[in-house]
Amino acid sequence: MRSADGLYDAAMDVPARLLTDSACLPARAHHDDAAFDLFADEHLTLAPGARATVATGIALALPAGACGLVLPRSGLAARHGVTVLNAPGLIDPGYRGEVKVVLLNTDAAEPFQIEPGDRVAQLLVLSPGETALTAAGELDETVRGAGGFGSTGR
Repeated sequence: MRSADGLYDAAMDVPARLLTDSACLPARAHHDDAAFDLFADEHLTLAPGARATVATGIALALPAGACGLVLPRSGLAARHGVTVLNAPGLIDPGYRGEVKVVLLNTDAAEPFQIEPGDRVAQLLVLSPGETALTAAGELDETVRGAGGFGSTGR
């Protein structure tokens, strides 16, 4: 939630542990960004068409009811064809291990070099609140209805 000055309220404190001396704390590139940049904590060459799990050197203590979503960086995708393979990657609140990012180099010819400190993904922390799914015999009608993949056109 944003405050009156356009910045995000500090409504949720998420402790982040740096697991190595070279690890970088996730940070927003701009004060009004929704997500935090995740930084690589290792040297790696991602060959054309290859995938790899990239260490970030951090662990999180997400509060109960919250989750972290690991998302691709649009600049990496547009300029280099590098994306997060299982986007969005889900970090559950009970997980305390190292946050890692599964990257895929979709470029058919160029390898992609990763260095410690490189921004490789984004972390969006959400707190959806208490949610329950309940069995129902019928669902209410909507304009979209059961229209699925491609139902809104190109």
